[in-house]
Amino acid sequence: MNLWTRLLFACRRRSPWIFHMNSGSCNGCDIELIASLTPRYDAEQLGVLLQGSPRHADILCVTGPVTHTAAPAIHTVYEQVCGPKAVIAIGSCPASTNVFIDSRVLVGPLDKHIPVDVFVPGCPPRPDAIVRGIAAAANILAERRDNAAKAESPATSITNREEARS
Repeated sequence: MNLWTRLLFACRRRSPWIFHMNSGSCNGCDIELIASLTPRYDAEQLGVLLQGSPRHADILCVTGPVTHTAAPAIHTVYEQVCGPKAVIAIGSCPASTNVFIDSRVLVGPLDKHIPVDVFVPGCPPRPDAIVRGIAAAANILAERRDNAAKAESPATSITNREEARS
C-alpha cells in the first residue's frame, strides 16, 4: 500500500461522512438525527459531515420502516454509496417496523433489504445514542478499510501496474 492510500485511510477514519435517507418514518428520528449534528451534541467532533449525495458518503443512515415505494430507492441509494460502506438503522422502525408491523404498505424491516451494521434503538432515539451509533459505524468502517488494505498485497499491485502498462 502506497503512502497516498495510507494517508487517505487515516483521514477517512477520523471523518465519516453520512447520508440520511427517510424510508417512510414519522420524522421523529429525522429530527433527532439533525439535532445530533447541532453544537449541543456535536457529532462534528468526530468529523461527521452530512452529505447531500450518497456518492460522497461513507455511512448510510436510514430512518423509518421500509415501504413498498421506498424499497427500490433504498437499493439504489445503497449501491451509490462507495465501498467500503456502513449502514445505520436509526430508531425502532427500521429494526422491527415497530407499531406499523401489520401495515400493508410495509415490506419489512431494513435488514431484509440491505445489510445493516449498527442499530440505534429508541422511538425516537436520543441524539447522544445516534452519535454513539455513528461512532460505532465509523469504527466498523475503519476496520473494513484496514482489512481491504491488508488484502492488497505488493505482488498484486505490481501485476496490476504491469497490466495497466500493456
